[in-house]
Amino acid sequence: MFTGIVEAIGTIDQVDAFPGGVRLTVHAPALDFSDIGLGDSITHNGACMTVTALLPEARFTIDVSDESLRVTVGLDQPGNRVNLEKALKVNARLGGHLVSGHVDGIGDIVSFDPVGDNRELVILAPRALAKYLSIKGSVVVNGISLTTNFVRDVADGCEFSINVIPHTLEVTALGGLAAGDRVNLEIDLIARYVERMLSVEAAR
Repeated sequence: MFTGIVEAIGTIDQVDAFPGGVRLTVHAPALDFSDIGLGDSITHNGACMTVTALLPEARFTIDVSDESLRVTVGLDQPGNRVNLEKALKVNARLGGHLVSGHVDGIGDIVSFDPVGDNRELVILAPRALAKYLSIKGSVVVNGISLTTNFVRDVADGCEFSINVIPHTLEVTALGGLAAGDRVNLEIDLIARYVERMLSVEAAR
């Protein structure tokens, strides 16, 4: 489990293909390596991956399957910056919301415009995720726990907006994105379970 509070920004230094996926070498000088071991889970732009090797100079590797590459964005090109978060400790403060690290869909950035000192991020989510999005609800965008301002159903999906403060732009890789870019989305766990319970009851 995770919280959606980004701990550091990493850079994909190297991408090596192997049958069934790729091995990424990630450089993360701002990440605390003191409690990271082989097999530990770290989210990369919201996708939970397993540390397969610890390397000198604040580097580590992860193996990403073809299936994970198919359902995520931003994990296949050298030079890409990724938001990193280590797995949640049981006694840690939950600053964001409960996050599984499983990407539910890919969203398209409609606009990312300044509003005073902040920026308004508008994302088009796939239609399948529309029922899980609500005003003032939680959503994960590239591994970041954020709160929706408005939600609007449109012909090809569901648009929602987020107010992004300067601190978030500074400590995440979100500020490097623009209209037309794609992002990993994870819907709120509670919404997922409520939908499942209601669907089972309706089927009885």
